[in-house]
Amino acid sequence: MHLVVTGGCGFIGSNFIRQVLATRPGWRITNVDKLTYAGNPASLSDLSGNPAYKFFKSDICDRSLMTDIFSSKPDAVVHFAAESHVDRSILGPEIFVQTNVLGTQVLLEIARAAKVARFLHVSTDEVYGSLGPTGLFLETTPLSPNSPYSASKAGSDMLVSAYHHTFGMDTIITRSSNNYGPYQFPEKLIPLLITNLIDGQQIPIYGDGLNVRDWLHVEDHCAGILLALERGKAGETYNIGGNNERKNIEIAKKLLGLLGKDETSIKYVEDRLGHDRRYAIDASRIRERLGWKPRHDFESGIAATVEWYKANEKWWRPLKKS
Repeated sequence: MHLVVTGGCGFIGSNFIRQVLATRPGWRITNVDKLTYAGNPASLSDLSGNPAYKFFKSDICDRSLMTDIFSSKPDAVVHFAAESHVDRSILGPEIFVQTNVLGTQVLLEIARAAKVARFLHVSTDEVYGSLGPTGLFLETTPLSPNSPYSASKAGSDMLVSAYHHTFGMDTIITRSSNNYGPYQFPEKLIPLLITNLIDGQQIPIYGDGLNVRDWLHVEDHCAGILLALERGKAGETYNIGGNNERKNIEIAKKLLGLLGKDETSIKYVEDRLGHDRRYAIDASRIRERLGWKPRHDFESGIAATVEWYKANEKWWRPLKKS
């Protein structure tokens, strides 16, 4: 199997590439990444010299370069490349539409022309909008995005679905809950809190801290993506969730305990515009149809994540300064 992976130097993409090469002997990966602020080649430095891995610095919106890359006739595409930070999308929505919508359309068209056998698009539960205190997102839940980021991802999801129904492309969409684990850019909640606490700084918590997210270890997410790639049904969407709902303030207090800090380290800040109150995923479809289940429980997973950031300051410290 030869895969083109877009955005492979990002958090989830780099973990996926490492997992595939470790568990699928004989597979080859071509990683395409623009190397924006969140794309860090250091995340895959351990693959230097691996003959099964190639890297191209390229923008997925660049039709000419992407056409050249696809001339190698890959078997499948796993599409991670996206602008993904909600706060940045509020400050500058245009680049999110450019990369997430137009970039996905360019990629779909080139993959169609190259007769790629399968196109897997990695999305997010944020396209569903916000839940009340009860209920779960199903794959059939209507899309109702509330931020420029989630709206741009919903647009890309619809394009992927349209290329399946209009052109008969073999496409799959996966939507996951919030990820945590190694190699996550330190603007995101968990690595931001961990790295601030390591440095003896206060940790910012939006609003009242009661917003709820369902947390999934990145390695479990990558295992689900790989399973959907190999065994998923064309045209299907698969939710991948951790069944680990936590309030933001609970996450903060857990990290305080793991890092030996007290609640004076918490700083409540003005709430984010349009801040969704709760996300939670029903992952029954991928569990029942493909046999996926998470391997990491939250308690051990978050403790291991703290230890990874403590042991890898050389990786994240330059990113905090950028």
